[in-house]
Amino acid sequence: MPETADRTDPFIAFRYKVTISGLSTGGFSEVTGLQLDTEMQDFMEGGLNTYVHKFPTRTKQSNIVLKRGIVDRVLWDWYWDIMQGKIIRLGGSIEMLEHDGVTTAMRWEFREAFPTKWIGPSLNSLQSNVAVETFELVHHGLELVD
Repeated sequence: MPETADRTDPFIAFRYKVTISGLSTGGFSEVTGLQLDTEMQDFMEGGLNTYVHKFPTRTKQSNIVLKRGIVDRVLWDWYWDIMQGKIIRLGGSIEMLEHDGVTTAMRWEFREAFPTKWIGPSLNSLQSNVAVETFELVHHGLELVD
């Protein structure tokens, strides 16, 4: 008789939590930008025509984009400080939660972030959609933490 193995289901993408150091940010409906891209340098070795050597050079990170229903002014006030020339860099994390909705499955930490873009909600009196604002953060690195 075959033995049953432990089943590992994929994580569900709608169970996550975002925290930014020192700010009560509310909930977010969408998070994008968890992306790192490493540039490659080609090196063509003389006499070797079957392939080109590739060497990693610099890794770039994408901006983190947060979308949420409008709840409070905390993020707007942080962005307002940037517009006034007061640069406040904060760290934070994005946690993907287990099926129970409480236990952390994966955690990404970002460092020295500050807002670079704010997009207000689209307002339309003919629709009943939730008013969603978009908030974009530039940062100095993304790390997967155990």
